[in-house]
Amino acid sequence: MSTYNIANALTVVRLILVPVFVVLMFQDGTLWRLAAFAVFVVASITDHIDGELARRRNLVTDFGKIADPIADKALTGGALVVLSVLGELWWWVTVVILVRELGITALRFWVIRLGVIPASRGGKLKTVLQIVAICVYLFPLAVLPFSAQLLMVAHVIMGAAVAVTLVTGADYVVQAVRLRGRAGEAGGDAGA
Repeated sequence: MSTYNIANALTVVRLILVPVFVVLMFQDGTLWRLAAFAVFVVASITDHIDGELARRRNLVTDFGKIADPIADKALTGGALVVLSVLGELWWWVTVVILVRELGITALRFWVIRLGVIPASRGGKLKTVLQIVAICVYLFPLAVLPFSAQLLMVAHVIMGAAVAVTLVTGADYVVQAVRLRGRAGEAGGDAGA
């Protein structure tokens, strides 16, 4: 399977959009903020599209398996860090999400020889909640009526994202421990 395909190209585009997004976020003015919001939305959409294309057209490659989650974490992680740097999102939220994301990535590498821990429905819900919450935070709410209420909506969605992030993280840890345990039992049986 060739690494050069449309799904992988979209993943690379998403990686390239991350620094563009970050630079736009540090510019002053509503138009810059709208541009950053648009870049984040486009990058998030490419995540969905590249996954669908890879599965439907059998374009899954080793490069895509590694680059896609890196691009995802770079995009959401970059957005969370920038929002915290700008004082628009509590640092503890960013730290909790990033520690979970990096921890689960390390956990997957720890058990990769033994099997794959597939993305769960909860993991997919976590991703959707994080992206929706980030989008609400990114949009220049001050230009809208009821901006204070919309900010409360953003807080609620982010709270749900953090809760699902922690629950799914714990679930992945349990799956990894079980996978390691089964591998240990199989190794013990083979040695008997």
